[in-house]
Amino acid sequence: MSKVWFITGVSRGFGRSWAIAALDRGDRVAGTARDLSAVADIAAKYGDAFLALQLDVTDRSADFTAVQQAHEYFERLDVVVNNAGYGHFGYVEEISEEDARAQLETNFFGALWVTQAAIAIMREQGSGHIIQISSVGGVAAFPGIGMYNASKWALEAMSEALSQEVAGFGIKVTIIEPAGFATDWSGDSAAHSHALPHYDSFREARTAARRQTPPAEATNAALFAVVDAEQPPLRLLLSSPALALATSAYEKRLAEWQDWAETTRGADGI
Repeated sequence: MSKVWFITGVSRGFGRSWAIAALDRGDRVAGTARDLSAVADIAAKYGDAFLALQLDVTDRSADFTAVQQAHEYFERLDVVVNNAGYGHFGYVEEISEEDARAQLETNFFGALWVTQAAIAIMREQGSGHIIQISSVGGVAAFPGIGMYNASKWALEAMSEALSQEVAGFGIKVTIIEPAGFATDWSGDSAAHSHALPHYDSFREARTAARRQTPPAEATNAALFAVVDAEQPPLRLLLSSPALALATSAYEKRLAEWQDWAETTRGADGI
């Protein structure tokens, strides 16, 4: 059976790639964007199979309205993809209150509001799949993107709890954790804190270390494997570098926990 998708942030990157790929395989898609002119070509090509919705995900009321409009238009919702988001670059000392709040409003709260709107519909259907687009930065944290990491760690924690809360209603949850892809995440869509000069050398080193990244389209098959699976994973890393980074992070944590195990057990009070 074809699926009905609700995807936020379809104007570029993963969202655009996934929306087009889903439409090409015969699915129907409600896609959101801040500027609908950015998806006019998709609407023209796919006609009634694509519903374009103007949306700023930080607006909770608008999120609920958009999800309801998609449901009314297609009469069901099978897959909801919380993809809208951006990268904020800034060392922790550099981050302003506005920087921090804006990052969380989009990357975390936006996904939370769309998720809440979708749950009631999916619960009534007795089925549905919520896909949360996190990052390998939701598994391990890196210098210069601490606020971005915080937004994704919050999303992952909420989503892990959610997966247990809604399983009895037939709703599945998957957290997607990509590493670097050519999605404009660090380009025009990114935000930057006011730079302090004493971090310049760190910034230069990270810029020099950046590698060529694969296109967003390289992830299409992996996403379809997840949404078509009878028992999809709670978490899925995307790309070999993501797997290596996440594995290294957990190996270091396990080793440190073991090194300090005697101190840990000393807190038992026995």
